[in-house]
Amino acid sequence: MRSIITSTCRLITAIAFTACSGTSIEGKWIEPVPGMEEQIQGIMLDKRGKASSINMATLQYEKWEQQGNKLLLSGKSIGNNQTISFTDTLNIEELTNNKLVLKRKDGYILNYQKQK
Repeated sequence: MRSIITSTCRLITAIAFTACSGTSIEGKWIEPVPGMEEQIQGIMLDKRGKASSINMATLQYEKWEQQGNKLLLSGKSIGNNQTISFTDTLNIEELTNNKLVLKRKDGYILNYQKQK
């Protein structure tokens, strides 16, 4: 029961914070490439719902949508002589003018910084 209340409080806080702060998720969000920290990768989210990958040839984002504290990213995964369409649903854990923290379903955390 306690974990349900904690999760609900986090959700309400994330939605209220985003709505009240006026912080936009649109823009270029980057992070170091794991294991190659001198290089960057990320996502570009434009105002019209279009998304694109930054330095990720095998993961091509095409569109995005925000639903409350969820970010839905859709695109194509390319590899091994096949192309697979996908939609990832990520939890928006934190959003400020300079920072975007996303959590995947498997619990992995993505820490992005806004590229200016």
